[in-house]
Amino acid sequence: MPSSSRPFIAEAAPFLKWAGGKSRLLSQYQPFLPPGDAIRRYYEPFIGSAALYFHLQPAAARLSDCNWKLVETYRVVRDQPEALIAALQPHKNEKSYYYEVRAQNPRQLSPVERAARLIYMNKTCYNGLYRENQKGEFNVPFGRYKRPKICDRERLYAASEALQGVDLCHEDFAEAIADAGRGDFVYFDPPYVPLNATSSFTGYSRYGFDDGDHRRLAQAVHELTARGCQVMLSNSSAPLVYNLYQGHDYHIEQVQARRNINSKTHRRGPVTELLIMNYRP
Repeated sequence: MPSSSRPFIAEAAPFLKWAGGKSRLLSQYQPFLPPGDAIRRYYEPFIGSAALYFHLQPAAARLSDCNWKLVETYRVVRDQPEALIAALQPHKNEKSYYYEVRAQNPRQLSPVERAARLIYMNKTCYNGLYRENQKGEFNVPFGRYKRPKICDRERLYAASEALQGVDLCHEDFAEAIADAGRGDFVYFDPPYVPLNATSSFTGYSRYGFDDGDHRRLAQAVHELTARGCQVMLSNSSAPLVYNLYQGHDYHIEQVQARRNINSKTHRRGPVTELLIMNYRP
């Protein structure tokens, strides 16, 4: 792990688009975050775009996800940025080419090639959405952007520097926080509980994330609280979320987010989300 004297990297920011990414919500989150020097170790078991990690840049961190391709991409960004940038150079924003790349079997590619493929498709697919079918295959259509920045050299180098010394693990959230203890800060940003039948989206991986997983996650929050960890969790304002966390002496705040992934423009717009904390900000 890097020492607490690691310099702050102001330009470090997410290099991926991600459904539910928190970049636009950081100003609303800031009043509820513990001071950086009070965090012994930072855990983020649903890595996504890692917006909160890049914002905090704690001295010690463990970032993880159940999506092995995503975790591998972060490892390549951390360890091989030059090779990754070189692998991104040939990719182009053309529909036929996009579907050729999407049809590739990622297991036949090298880690650097897989990471470049994931970043390329993330920058050129519809709405920057990541979705897998039941076979674990990426299945989002072409996005028709005019001039997407497929290879953002500066951002990749900044992210690589910010990820130095960070543990990047492919694992279930329960495994990820198994050794968390007093003084640690855990941020959970799981696939949200759907507000209604038409808003359901849990396809980040073929395994999905259902009500049973959300109940399992709530139990993990209770256990972390008993261990003396500080926990923040973001989720929708669905009734199930209130049922899982009300009555446990948690602090619940509402924040206003914008829904951007609906295929129908008139259904995009402000939506209330919840921040749930086991501490008083």
